[in-house]
Amino acid sequence: MSRRARKAAPAGAARCTVTVCRGCCCGTEKIPGVDHAAQLAGLRQALADTAQIRVTGCLDACEHANVIVVQPSPAGRAAGGRPVWLGLANDPEAADDIATWIAAGGPGLADPPGVLDLYAFTPSRRMRQAVEG
Repeated sequence: MSRRARKAAPAGAARCTVTVCRGCCCGTEKIPGVDHAAQLAGLRQALADTAQIRVTGCLDACEHANVIVVQPSPAGRAAGGRPVWLGLANDPEAADDIATWIAAGGPGLADPPGVLDLYAFTPSRRMRQAVEG
């Protein structure tokens, strides 16, 4: 994740894409004690004007369920941002931190809250290509 502070994307600019896994483990009873529907609804509401939300089937990173992938906007990518894979995002505070970061510009344009480093992981190359490609 970028450590440089940058300005957020101007209004009307292309947006980040947030991919939320809701496959075999993510978003299911296999991860107990999480209101999965509320998590997704909260992300959709918080990011309605700043990001595109995509729900997908299994991303094959089940050991990190719930998985959320934040892809930079075109401006963020031009500034050096790369997709960030976040796992074990199972509490409301994680979703709030993700939404706050994206509202500030997301990968390449804004520093993520430090707590998101605890959620970041590197998936297999095959899975990165499937989502990021």
